[in-house]
Parts: sequence; C-alpha cells; structure tokens
Amino acid sequence: MTAFTTPEWQALADMDTDHRALRFLTAGSVDDGKSTLIGRLLYDARAILADQLDALEKKAAGAPIDLSLLTDGLEAEREQGITIDVAYRYFATRRRKFIIADAPGHEQYTRNMVTAAAGSDAAVVLVDITKLDTAQQPVALLPQTRRHALLAQLLRVPSIVFAVNKLDAVADPGAAFAAARDALQAFARQAGIAVAGIVPVSALRGDNVTRRLDADWYDGPALLELLERLPAARERSDGALLLPVQYVARDGDGTGHQPRVLWGRIAHGQVRAGDEVQVLPGGERARVAELRRAGETVDVVEAGQSAGLVLDRQVDVSRGDWIATPDSARTSSRFSATLAWLDTEPAQPGRRYWLRHGHRWVQARIVQIDHRLDIHTLQPTDAQALAVNEIGRVVVEAQQPLPVEAYADNRVGGALIMVDPVSNRTSGALLVASAD
Repeated sequence: MTAFTTPEWQALADMDTDHRALRFLTAGSVDDGKSTLIGRLLYDARAILADQLDALEKKAAGAPIDLSLLTDGLEAEREQGITIDVAYRYFATRRRKFIIADAPGHEQYTRNMVTAAAGSDAAVVLVDITKLDTAQQPVALLPQTRRHALLAQLLRVPSIVFAVNKLDAVADPGAAFAAARDALQAFARQAGIAVAGIVPVSALRGDNVTRRLDADWYDGPALLELLERLPAARERSDGALLLPVQYVARDGDGTGHQPRVLWGRIAHGQVRAGDEVQVLPGGERARVAELRRAGETVDVVEAGQSAGLVLDRQVDVSRGDWIATPDSARTSSRFSATLAWLDTEPAQPGRRYWLRHGHRWVQARIVQIDHRLDIHTLQPTDAQALAVNEIGRVVVEAQQPLPVEAYADNRVGGALIMVDPVSNRTSGALLVASAD
C-alpha cells in the first residue's frame, strides 16, 4: 500500500539531482504540526546552533524537546502557540540546499501563506490525521487544507506534496493513512492538482521525515528524500524578453561619462548586447549597447537573473516601466483574473484600489465579479462580493494599460496585488487569466 505509483516515484528517482536550492513552504490547518516538522528537519539536518539547542534542552527539563519553538519566533506566537507571520529557515543536506517558509495555518493569516507561496518551488501541505474521521467514507478534509492546496495551485507552485502527520497518534496508522490518501487523491483529481507525492510522517517522533518508514503498509520515500528530488522552478529563457525595471542608476566610469543603467530581474526570455528592445507602456525602441550582471559586463542574461541594460540612446525609462522584445508584449487596461481576497472589508464591484504590477503602481477598480469558488464543491457560485479568504473570478479595469500576461504562462507578468488606498492594507492577490 503506497502513495506513489511506481512510474511517478521512479521518474523522480531517475532524474539528475537538481542542485539548485529548493524553496518550499509548509501549510495546512492550525496545529497540524508545521512548525514541529520544520524543527524536525532542522534538528535532523544539524542546522541548529549549539546555544539554541542548549536553551531548548534546558526549557524541556528532561522532557522531549519542543521543536516547534525553533520557528515560532514572535512573542505572540509563543504565547498563543500558533504561527502568525511567515518564518524562513535554511538548511542543507549533501544533495542540496533548502529555504523553508513556515506559513500560518489560522484562517485569519491566510494572506501570509499567499506571500510565502509566491516564490516557492514546492508546497508541503500537512494533514493532521487525528482531526479526520477516517471511518467515514469518503473522508472529509479540513477546509483550510483544501484552501491552502488550492492557493498553492492558483499561485503556480510547481510541486505540491501532502504530508499526513501524527500517524503515531492513531491505533491503525496503515488504514488511517490509506483513507486519508484516498481522500486527498480524490480532491486533487477534482481540483486538477498535480500531486508530487503523499507521504505519511510523524514530525514529533521523526518517522519518515528524514529516514524511510519501516512499515509493511508503505514503501515510498521519506519526505526529505522526496524534497531532494523535486525540481526548482525556472522561468522560460527562450522566446521574447520581458523585464520589469526596478531602478535606474548612473554608472560613472571615471571619465565623466555616466550612462543610465536600467536594472531589473528578467521575467522570461533573455537579452543580449545588440538586441533591439521596446519600453512599455511608452513604446519607444532602442538597442542594448551594453549589458551588466553582478558588476561585470556580459554578453547575455537569462530569465531569473538580474540585468543592467545600457541603451544606445536616451529614452524616457523609469521604475515601473517594462522592457520587452519589440511587438511581443501586449498592453491592456482591462483583464480577467482570479482574485484571492485577503482583506476583512469585502471586495465589491466599483471600489477603487491601487494595483502593483511588477514595480508599477496604478489605480484600478473591480468592474464585475463573475463567480466565487466554493472550496468544498470546487464549483463556481454566484457572488456579488468576495469576503476575506474567498477566491473568485473578477474583471479589473486599470487607469493605465499594463503589459499583463496570463499567470499560467508567467508568474511575474501575470501577478498583481491590490492595496486599499485608505488603509494601505494588501487586499488581494490577482492572477491574470486573460486580457481584453
């Protein structure tokens, strides 16, 4: 009885090891054991400072160490026993390096989970087996488990892993895991989520976290073994260039000549010295006279890397503009998008917000709400507004045209945030579906 079909795990096992650092987040409902799982990974990987370990051992006073304290760093988190803010931790094995984001499980802090997912290569969604009625068929998953998995999918996190936790606390772990696994697989099929794996773990005891579980009902990999094999996300480096300008600098060479260098991280494509480029939304064209990266002059820079462009003529470019291959990017002021609403004030048609796309801020309004996604049935339902933590499809109209792309094609060009102009709260995350 295994959560992996042989071809799925064999395909990962046969892959060349990706030595790039893997950024992954842990998510799930409150008290599912996210912080304890991360503490277990850090503890087993020996990524804990000696004085930190001494402090934990003294506090435990001979009892087992509370590994969740390694990530719950805020005073309010320690007092309440919950994770409020996203906590980042780093560790490494002989195979690769890892950057972990411990996302809050409480529904009130879902917005922080969206922040953590935005740049992640993988998501580990924890499922607390003790909170499920495994005798019920089919097993009903917790709403927050479904919500976090859906958000990870909507935010295009490439690999989604379910970790069924606390199996040491049930009488028949094999049967309980099988029931939870079947429910997760059914949910994933219904939601269209490509699952990288479903693994049983006990974060508290360390079962199947860094070492394989010795059980006749599971013959798949340990969680860490799976994470070591997952690919790191990489935006496409072929095709047209798209680069959001982050800042413009003057770079003196000691002779009085100070060329303007346009800096930004390439969203997709690549740029070479001599290429013709177009500045958006203005539309002016120029050629790349010189190309910089990490303080050196280079011939080519690819997607995911930061580049400094010196153009062959003076063009009006400022922070927030975009640089693209001529005629490759289309600007639009009206587009359809999936909206993950994060504000306590509901999203309503007609209200104005600030939009941030790349490094540009523009005013915009929600023109209409097409539907709301029911996270239980995964079906669209009629809606006149979106409440906090709800997900829906909306039409947005901006005051200025933006070079938006479908989020499914590019996470940079297709992502925007909405900010309330009065409170300055981040109100929602927009994932572009199509532009008019």
